[in-house]
Amino acid sequence: MIRLNNIFVKFGEFEALHDINVHVKEGEFFTFLGPSGCGKTTTLRTITGFIEPSSGTVLMKGDDITHVPIEKRNIGIVFQSYALFPTMTVYDNIAFGLKIKKLSKSEIDKRVREIASKVDLSSEQLAKAVSQLSGGQQQRVAIARALVTNPAIICMDEPLSNLDAKLRVQLRNELKKMQREFGITTIYVTHDQEEALTLSDCIAVFNKGLIEQIGNPNEIYNHSKTEFVANFIGDINKLEGTITSSLNLPESQNHFIRLERIHVQRGESSGFEGVIESQEYYGLYIKYYIRAGGQVLKVIEKNDGINIYSPGESVNVIINPQDIMSYKKE
Repeated sequence: MIRLNNIFVKFGEFEALHDINVHVKEGEFFTFLGPSGCGKTTTLRTITGFIEPSSGTVLMKGDDITHVPIEKRNIGIVFQSYALFPTMTVYDNIAFGLKIKKLSKSEIDKRVREIASKVDLSSEQLAKAVSQLSGGQQQRVAIARALVTNPAIICMDEPLSNLDAKLRVQLRNELKKMQREFGITTIYVTHDQEEALTLSDCIAVFNKGLIEQIGNPNEIYNHSKTEFVANFIGDINKLEGTITSSLNLPESQNHFIRLERIHVQRGESSGFEGVIESQEYYGLYIKYYIRAGGQVLKVIEKNDGINIYSPGESVNVIINPQDIMSYKKE
């Protein structure tokens, strides 16, 4: 559907993107994930036509669109700020792109009302000014405006970042549901790891203008290709000292393990002796800080309401070497 081949982007002497290669399949929800300034938005803007690459090609359905103007790419865009017209009605905001295309009034009305229904905007809301709507409703307007022109793909740049945490979770679930219903190819930019893992079919993890790894959420999380990905995605323990030597782990590598891969038991076992330093109670699970092997390990245990450990309690910490991710020291 969309292919980026050997994309380089330079701003003067600064190289913003270095040899970016991405293949987004039709109907896929593909996320660009990474910290601020890593190149994910620059890549999105290269796809949409706001930025022209220094070298490389952008292909859509096999056609080279590298130098095709923005308005002729047939790509819907949802900006971080939504970029809506605050004094115009919701109806006119959604209809804007159709008016530019000079469609008939009846066709515009039909399309606006159809798309509004699909994103749960009522007739009453269509008549309101955008400024009268909540953040969540404005986001729906932005999505409706992007979809109403029947684009080949839709690109979203951090569309949930301006919302509060509860609404963000609610709307990302709705977003995924809408994407499945429309079946539209979606490219999504975010710095939020949880958002990327829950929404995506495929994720590209960016770092300093490079892509560190491309894979599905399970591959990115459980089989992180690089140390950067392992540390950026979710929480993790770096194993050190006594633990690494006891497990015969190579000194030439750094070793990491996810919190939920470590297990805690009472009584004697073949694990490491540890002491609970503190706990954080989340309801569904409990996060423990355990001093073991000369370091403090973070461990997540499912809350069964029975096996709950208290600060100061001695425990055994079980680590399966197969759950350890190791990377060559730089």
